Amino acid sequence: MPYAEPHCLTNFSFLRGASHPEELVQRAAQCGYSALAITDECSLAGVVKAHVAAKEVGLQLIIGSEFQLTEGLRLVALAPCRVAYGELSGLISRSRRRSPKGEYTTHLRDIIFQLKRCLLIWLPDDGEQQIAYGYQLARLCRDRLWIGASRLLGNDEIRRFRQRWQLAQQLNVPMVACGDVQMHCASRKPLHDVLS
Repeated sequence: MPYAEPHCLTNFSFLRGASHPEELVQRAAQCGYSALAITDECSLAGVVKAHVAAKEVGLQLIIGSEFQLTEGLRLVALAPCRVAYGELSGLISRSRRRSPKGEYTTHLRDIIFQLKRCLLIWLPDDGEQQIAYGYQLARLCRDRLWIGASRLLGNDEIRRFRQRWQLAQQLNVPMVACGDVQMHCASRKPLHDVLS
């Protein structure tokens, strides 16, 4: 069964990603992925190098970005078309202009009212206050919202998955597998540890 990774950070996500975009694309192609989404945090900086590498190896590239919202939500926005790409780049510009250099400010209302065509993956944490925002997202972004589930190999993996599954059932929102990729190979783990 083909797999497309919808959540991948490059070293353009400062202090989070440990691999260059082209390394991630080449590794995705080696693993047989059908597509890879580059979703650096409030940035499109890694997509140019990823695009060049994806053309070379014949991998479909999905352009997106991750946002940590002021309400505490973490979302990934994916652009399925050129118009959605314009919405996404406009939101990134607006979020960056609101804040000092190197920071950004994005609100839930920005996501809801500016990203009309982007696909959204919500990566919930354990906070109860997020459920009210989840209802708002599920209502206003129907048919383009998923709850992302990642296997982070922690000691509470089963509890985390069950919590997200119950939330998906409660909101009537589908789930999607997300790798939360931050490096292209295990040998980058020491570098990733130092960076993060």
